[in-house]
Amino acid sequence: MANTHFRAGTVAVVRNSAGEILVFERSDFPDQWQLPQGGIDQGENPVAGAWRELQEETGLGPDDVELVGEYPEWTVYEWPDGVRKNGRLGQAQRWFFFDARSDDVTPVPDGHEFVSWRWSEVEWLIEQVVDFRKPSYRRVLGSAGEA
Repeated sequence: MANTHFRAGTVAVVRNSAGEILVFERSDFPDQWQLPQGGIDQGENPVAGAWRELQEETGLGPDDVELVGEYPEWTVYEWPDGVRKNGRLGQAQRWFFFDARSDDVTPVPDGHEFVSWRWSEVEWLIEQVVDFRKPSYRRVLGSAGEA
């Protein structure tokens, strides 16, 4: 799905036993929350990219979370004009679902992209995420219970 116009990436959705999801506040835009996400490196498969991004941005790994599902399709969104870079129009992403091995799991935001974290209801996150990402979040998280 990714090509020269859309950056290939992953999104990690971490859930606790209450069905809440782990969300992070962006360092560059206070009060803007999102899920861990990032690009897939050259030669890396999507699931490996999801694990790497989760570790880099939150400090969480296989001892903390278990991979339990994957959204079956790529999601695609375009960046607004002010965000576009390197000739790319947006991102094509694969979404992966993880369950926390314990409700006491404590992520450590990387301080670069994220500065804070919390458990959230899906609806709250969708209202907080930047507008151009909302359609993807609604599409995937609306089916999160089925993953």
